Amino acid sequence: MSGPVIEATNLKRVYEVRRGLFRAPGRLQAVGGVSFSLQPGKTLAVVGESGCGKSTLARMATLIEKPTEGSLKLDGIDAVNPPAGAAKTLRQTVQLVFQNPYGSLNPRKKVGAILEEPLAINTNLSAAERSERARAMMTKVGLRPEHYGRYPHMFSGGQRQRIAIARALMLSPKLVVADEPVSALDVSIQAQVLNLLGDLQSELGLAYLFISHDLSVVRHIADDVLVMYLGHTVEQGPKERIYARPLHPYTQALLSSTPGVAGTKRKRIVLKGELPSPLNPPSGCVFSTRCPHVTDRCRAERPLLRVVDSRDVACHYAEDFLAEPPL
Repeated sequence: MSGPVIEATNLKRVYEVRRGLFRAPGRLQAVGGVSFSLQPGKTLAVVGESGCGKSTLARMATLIEKPTEGSLKLDGIDAVNPPAGAAKTLRQTVQLVFQNPYGSLNPRKKVGAILEEPLAINTNLSAAERSERARAMMTKVGLRPEHYGRYPHMFSGGQRQRIAIARALMLSPKLVVADEPVSALDVSIQAQVLNLLGDLQSELGLAYLFISHDLSVVRHIADDVLVMYLGHTVEQGPKERIYARPLHPYTQALLSSTPGVAGTKRKRIVLKGELPSPLNPPSGCVFSTRCPHVTDRCRAERPLLRVVDSRDVACHYAEDFLAEPPL
């Protein structure tokens, strides 16, 4: 079996934020030590509320931003400090599908030019060869030949996202980072795009890092799930384990608020309060200010990720939840 396509160890991303002319800059920790690995043909879904660090993690995985700390390997190559001449290869190994298909395509270029552009920049193929590859990719994602000469505004949202997916695959990447790829689409179109992603994964052996806040979408496509809160991993493991019996109170709340993710009706858990500022996170558990099960230990001591029931959980009382009947 081949090695992981991507391997992240203790990734951190810290920003300095100016707080006025005479005050020292604040430190905003967007990602606070996330680790994961992803094999070819598998999908890891990263879930959590807005502001939890999902998109920052996606930018690090796609080499748009460098981590402040930690290591990142793509196809076995150090992506933080790559060897001489490896940067171009690394950037072709991973590609990104953006959230909004209405803003991610150049409105002044025809579909054919949009698809050929990655080849024109990164390869020595002739114009005829680039055109042939672009047309073949259009067929693969369900677009018709006559779409080659049309502009993006002439397509529906679902068709535009197919174009964006085709563009991401033009350089034959091994990893595709999909940042909320169906959230801007109608529900009736979401399933079509998700099925397309699944078919392409089976055919090409792609690994997906799938960023989402929609747990019903995640259940359809993911193999493993990584739940983030305020930049930290709070639960991580196989999808079936987490959906059947979530062990972190935050995961429990997320699943209870998502209709249709379980065969039985879950008791609704309503979180009180707002997401804390990452400029001033809680001193103990990052979830302590909103957790319905919080104790003095939670407020004082940050729980470390540890293995409970075949997944990693950052909660002092995960075993207690395991002993309870399923939600």
